[in-house]
Amino acid sequence: MSKKKIIALAIAAVIIVGLLVYAGITGAAEGSVKCPDCGGTGLIDGETCETCGGESMVTGTLWALLPPIIAIGLALITKEVFSSLFIGIIVGALLYSKFNFLGTISSLTQQGLIDAVSGNAGIFIFLIELGILVALVNKAGGSAAFGKWTAKHIKTKVGALLATFVLGVVIFIDDYFNCLTVGSVMRPVTDSHKISRSKLAYLIDATAAPICMIAPISSWAAAVSSYAEDGKGIKLFISAIPFNFYSLLTLVFIVALSIMGFDYGKMRLHEINAQNGDLFSGEKKESDDEKDVSGKGIVLDLIFPVVVLIVCCILALLYVGGILDGVSFVDAFANTDATVGLPLGGLVALVISIIYFIARKVLSGKDCMEALPKGFTAMVPAIFILTFATALKNMTSLLGAKYFIYNMMLGFPEGLLKILPAVIFLVACVLSFSTGTSWGTFGILIPIVVNMFAEGDPLLIVGMSACLAGAVCGDHCSPISDTTIMASAGAQCEHLNHVSTQLPYALSVAGLSFVMFLVAGFVPVAWICLPIGVVLTVGFLFVMKAISKKKEAKAGAQ
Repeated sequence: MSKKKIIALAIAAVIIVGLLVYAGITGAAEGSVKCPDCGGTGLIDGETCETCGGESMVTGTLWALLPPIIAIGLALITKEVFSSLFIGIIVGALLYSKFNFLGTISSLTQQGLIDAVSGNAGIFIFLIELGILVALVNKAGGSAAFGKWTAKHIKTKVGALLATFVLGVVIFIDDYFNCLTVGSVMRPVTDSHKISRSKLAYLIDATAAPICMIAPISSWAAAVSSYAEDGKGIKLFISAIPFNFYSLLTLVFIVALSIMGFDYGKMRLHEINAQNGDLFSGEKKESDDEKDVSGKGIVLDLIFPVVVLIVCCILALLYVGGILDGVSFVDAFANTDATVGLPLGGLVALVISIIYFIARKVLSGKDCMEALPKGFTAMVPAIFILTFATALKNMTSLLGAKYFIYNMMLGFPEGLLKILPAVIFLVACVLSFSTGTSWGTFGILIPIVVNMFAEGDPLLIVGMSACLAGAVCGDHCSPISDTTIMASAGAQCEHLNHVSTQLPYALSVAGLSFVMFLVAGFVPVAWICLPIGVVLTVGFLFVMKAISKKKEAKAGAQ
């Protein structure tokens, strides 16, 4: 460990201990705010408010954001995510239990880790199913055959980048599904064109959540619609799509960056390393599954399992949403539960794929069973990080982060409503970054946004878009975000490498989006604002390319 890192850790430790001592002595983390559900009355329709228990106040202070800030800060300093997340969870448990030893252990275990595992059980199963499916495809030689096919048909690096982008756009049903499927399919393609795993992880992450956020038929659309008033959720979601600048401009950014053929920030170094044969920049996370590969593999051995997986997952999501009970297609997606539908579809697809491989005689029954533990092992790091990240989010919720944000937003001056969409975007970014959850962020902010603007006010749509865009942006930037973790797993990329290389790109689009939300606050017309945003994005990239060329010229001269 370098001297600078030791000094940084020592300073961080002193600050953390100092803050905890101050919180313990003063009880600052125990502050209360007015209950948002009952408006501080303690009653809802004459009944005792369940949120505050009739007390009219709920716990909620700025201290609720301390645990994720500590976890993120330590992760960036140490480049080690597991211990950083765990320290953040411990800090949250200490604050929640008011520094009681047994209370800390209890909240850490029960509300933290156990609730995290139980709440994500369906997603864990789906991850394992995907891991097994990938191991089967690799063992059958499907990935190798697909890599050879793409080497003949996708002849340029730009073609490989755009093909990855297109596949990410096509799989719009769910971000987890998108991340792992696109990663599994496109790894052989990007590897053959010497595209770094960090760049692949960025392409996966930057298409997964943004495309789900602008697709009316997706798990994200269903989640967003559930937070609005009955009957208005999906309509509000669709109306907000043209103003969702972060999601839309991210897609423009990817296409333009791929065609222009340059990179900046840390990604540039990783791409240079990849061109020299180091796809991982020294942090290889790939397994050794390819040592025992069938020589009978064909392209269909990859395409068939992926198509079956997509079809089965879509049908399972519709089934869970109640389509067999007479519910419409759109309502079935709005009512579905991805944590149930995805593992159900994944299990059916896995069984069909095993039967297919055995029938094709590329794998024996024994070979298929050997792939089971390999697939599970490949997903252990992602499951581990997701468990800790969710436990940290649980601690943040117990400390009342959403109530603090709610009361802070309601205090915004009415005279500055024109700039409120830009403010909502920033608040959503910070909250999503700190908690690592975009769904939790728009779950907190959507009810606030809906109440801040009159029905029919164009700014309601812009404000809703700002909330959703900020949630996706913060989620992209956060190292504790589940989608970011899934993108790293899909690309088989070192997680912190993905975070550090993606950050400059995400912040660039975030800055452009902030400007556009300022413009939209005064001119809430989509067909005017969106073209301006596209021109600004492309223009920004031309400027960055010129700066990069100047830097290269100076480096060459020296």
